[in-house]
Amino acid sequence: MNPAIKNPLLFAVVFGLIILTGFVNSWNVALNILNMGLISAIMALGVNMQWGYAGLFNVGIMGFVALGGLGAVLVSMPPVGEAWAAGGARVLLALGIAVATIAGAVALWKKLKPGRLRGLVLAVFLMIGFFLFRWVFDPAVAAIEAVNPAGTGYLGGLGLPVLIGWPVGGLLAAGAAWIVGKTALGLRSDYLAIATLGIAEIIIAVLKNEDWLSRGVKNVVGIPRPWPVPYEIDLQNSAAFVARAQAWGMDPVTTSSLAVKLLYSVLFAIVLLLLIWLVQKALHSPWGRMMRAIRDNEVAAEAMGKDVTGRHLQVFILGSAVVGLAGAMMTTLDGQLTPGTYNPLRFTFLVWVMVIVGGSGNNWGSVLGGFLIWFLWVQVEPIGLWLMDLITSGMADDNALKAHLVKSAAHMRLLTMGVILLLVLRFSPRGLIPER
Repeated sequence: MNPAIKNPLLFAVVFGLIILTGFVNSWNVALNILNMGLISAIMALGVNMQWGYAGLFNVGIMGFVALGGLGAVLVSMPPVGEAWAAGGARVLLALGIAVATIAGAVALWKKLKPGRLRGLVLAVFLMIGFFLFRWVFDPAVAAIEAVNPAGTGYLGGLGLPVLIGWPVGGLLAAGAAWIVGKTALGLRSDYLAIATLGIAEIIIAVLKNEDWLSRGVKNVVGIPRPWPVPYEIDLQNSAAFVARAQAWGMDPVTTSSLAVKLLYSVLFAIVLLLLIWLVQKALHSPWGRMMRAIRDNEVAAEAMGKDVTGRHLQVFILGSAVVGLAGAMMTTLDGQLTPGTYNPLRFTFLVWVMVIVGGSGNNWGSVLGGFLIWFLWVQVEPIGLWLMDLITSGMADDNALKAHLVKSAAHMRLLTMGVILLLVLRFSPRGLIPER
């Protein structure tokens, strides 16, 4: 089929399924799917920049998403004055000591000649720096976490608009990507996969355990909403809004929820369209052609004078920044940061399925994959339960086979993702919208 016809038709089918969900289930469910589909599409775009443009295998997407969520918290949440007074200055001093220790170790490594003396001096220097860091850091953290641990127990943020937190989340993810890239991008691709997986697990462990930073598993709740998204209760207390909803024959409570979700959809769609425009420009620029040349044949590109490792680092940072931006948007939509919910299945495997099914190397394919896979991830389980109930409708309620089949509906998500991935790889290995 002609791509000019097929591609819009695929998008029409996916959005038609979302609209059908609104009629069959509820418009609240449909808008939830739409909003998370927009965020998933942005995540898939970031991964597509790394894999589709440069062939970089990043299996630490979860960590960059979490860093994006942390950026939204650090920017938008109000500072906790008592916590800052109890140990905020000492934490900053300890972090400064840590940075100075690392910088000093790098300087010593460059200055001293190779040999045992260099190793001994570095070991002693790092050990002194570590103990000095812990001597300042541990009491400060204990003092901060003792300040109303049930409600706060952390330093809080800067109290700025949450929209500023979105690019800050991208910058945090980009910084982590720079550290990983400088370490592993000059090595084989499997080392990059190991490094990204490891850094992702380290990031999640830090967020779970460093209560002074992110409240750990107690979660940060009440993240402010971005302008111009209001709170439902404010809409319900507005006489003009209630009158308008009643004039349309709708319940004001339901209407307020739909209005908030629609405003989120507009904000997320603006970000997605802006990113699509930017990445499409980049893909068809000389830089994009160079990245694809490096992806297809690194040896030939390097022989032509291209800095392969430098360009890999560049695109790895850019893709991670986009993933971090999506993580900040998702945390804003949820209104809370929950480190315990970040897992590789949801935030790494599923995003990779979106990229592969949509079509790696094609930005529009990644967007399609984000919407389609998220829709299936949400809807397959209730559809599977309905199907099992239909199949077993003639069986007795105490039938063991019926009980087993009904319980199996909870596993329909994983089964469906595996089947879709196999079918796409078999019949359309380049994805639904392949790279041209």
